[in-house]
Amino acid sequence: MHIDVSVRQGVVRGQQSGGVATFLGVPYAAPPMGPLRLRPPQPVRPWEGVRPVLDAGPSAPQRALDSFAGLDAFAVTGARWRRGDDYLTLNVWAPVDAAARPVVVYVHGGGLVLGTKDAAVYDGTAFARDGVVAVAMNYRLGVEGFVPIPGAPTNLGLRDVIAALRWLQDNVAAFGGDAGNVTVVGESGGAMLVACLVSSPLSVGLFRRAVVQSGHGSAVYPVSIAERTTMALARALSVTPDAEGFRSVPPERAVQALHKVSRPGTLDLRDANGFDPSFGLGVVNPVHGDDVLPVHPLLALERGAGADVDLLIGTTATEASYWFGPTRLSWLPTGISRRLLRRIAPRADELFDAYAEQATSRAERRGGAVLARVLTDMAFRWPARQFAAAHQGRTHVYEFDWASPAAGGRMGAAHGLELPFVFDTLTSTTGRRGMTGMSAPQELADYVHGTWVRFVTDGHLSWPTFDSQTRAVHQLAARTTISEPVMPAAAYTPVVAPMTV
Repeated sequence: MHIDVSVRQGVVRGQQSGGVATFLGVPYAAPPMGPLRLRPPQPVRPWEGVRPVLDAGPSAPQRALDSFAGLDAFAVTGARWRRGDDYLTLNVWAPVDAAARPVVVYVHGGGLVLGTKDAAVYDGTAFARDGVVAVAMNYRLGVEGFVPIPGAPTNLGLRDVIAALRWLQDNVAAFGGDAGNVTVVGESGGAMLVACLVSSPLSVGLFRRAVVQSGHGSAVYPVSIAERTTMALARALSVTPDAEGFRSVPPERAVQALHKVSRPGTLDLRDANGFDPSFGLGVVNPVHGDDVLPVHPLLALERGAGADVDLLIGTTATEASYWFGPTRLSWLPTGISRRLLRRIAPRADELFDAYAEQATSRAERRGGAVLARVLTDMAFRWPARQFAAAHQGRTHVYEFDWASPAAGGRMGAAHGLELPFVFDTLTSTTGRRGMTGMSAPQELADYVHGTWVRFVTDGHLSWPTFDSQTRAVHQLAARTTISEPVMPAAAYTPVVAPMTV
């Protein structure tokens, strides 16, 4: 059955079933192509008549994954790039006849280079079933969204997310949502963006709560370092390193060039101290020093930015097992593992030894297994705790500690594994090639999804807030709150130097 809703630009037509109204591919900004390519997001032109929003529509230019190490990646990545210009759109799932309901807005992951709002795992039906208006959005990725190009605004992908949140302030009431009760949620690259939004002066008043899943505010570059990617791309494309040069090539070529320069060992994005906040996991990140992020996000938090935002932040227990378990990188010899770490972190041998000393079995002493634990903490768990400690508002920390039996039991509590539990979409990741294996626990999905529903509804959580002394971390599978010790990564993570105002 069709259902019509009037937004400020016109009437959109979705469909309803089982008490949930679904609207797919609703435009929140004009297509960022042609004269609008590499420019700030622009308003949608009003339309006449009824605009059907029954199909998800295009996704941002990208080189998406079909599978990863034999596991089905479609559920999380949304399969291949769906071409088309009009991709700055969002999906809405709402309870039928809703009014003033809480709103959850999801910013998808994918390392800021791939992904889409339309991945099966992000289906918002369960949130709508439980009384929440759920939204998922696309934004510009890769070269179009995050590479700093002279002559073009920086952080265009972040500007897209801000534009979507502003559009929702004007229009979400039409779908039954409360514009004063918005929670923005992100995972992985999307979580990095949400963390940046918490600290950004441009997002003040656009949301009341934030959930940062396997992300933090430390994976940002000063423009001077990020421009190394710009220069490498310009060389690969044989264009001038400016907006005119990049506009002269089609998005397909830019995507291919980014894939080329992203190969391990191609770019050195370490700072003067030998530190790369991405730890070799990517070459594209937000930049600070502009109007979106005037200073490093941790400095902004320490100065009080985002203090009025309730924050839920956390990670999985073994983040890097996503890359190391299914691929058997955990079997890497110690010598190779040490050399790899030296390419991305200072004092690499000391850092490696600190984690090797924690090994309690022969398997844990393998070089790749040690490297996986280092990357789990250095790239995810410790900077998430740093962000929690710097945030001056109400802050809770969780850890997703359920280990998947997939990949012969090597998947562990891997990066992204909490997503089907948060959205209550376990069927999308269940099966012989699914990330959660053959029989993931529905009762855990009920608990995790219910926890997120309560938080986005009124900010309620059942465990104590986090501070640097008590260090309360709630383990979701164990349903236990621990006082987490400071991890070895703390001694090897650069402190963001204070800056004068």
